[in-house]
Amino acid sequence: MMNGQGMMGGFFGMGVSWLLIIGIIVVALILMKSWSGNQQKSANHQDSLAILKQRLARGEITEEEYDRLKKKIAE
Repeated sequence: MMNGQGMMGGFFGMGVSWLLIIGIIVVALILMKSWSGNQQKSANHQDSLAILKQRLARGEITEEEYDRLKKKIAE
């Protein structure tokens, strides 16, 4: 006889189910944060290189300075 416990095994089964659901949500949030951080770094890198190219085109920096700064940005 099940006595109203259902197929999950009563209180213990429900607790495990909730822990599993909460765990999945936490992992999803961590992955989303990591992914958005990587995109932001990539965008900042592209913006920095674009500014550097503009400065070279305007003659504000030499090619040697451009190469040195480009390497520094890539780090």
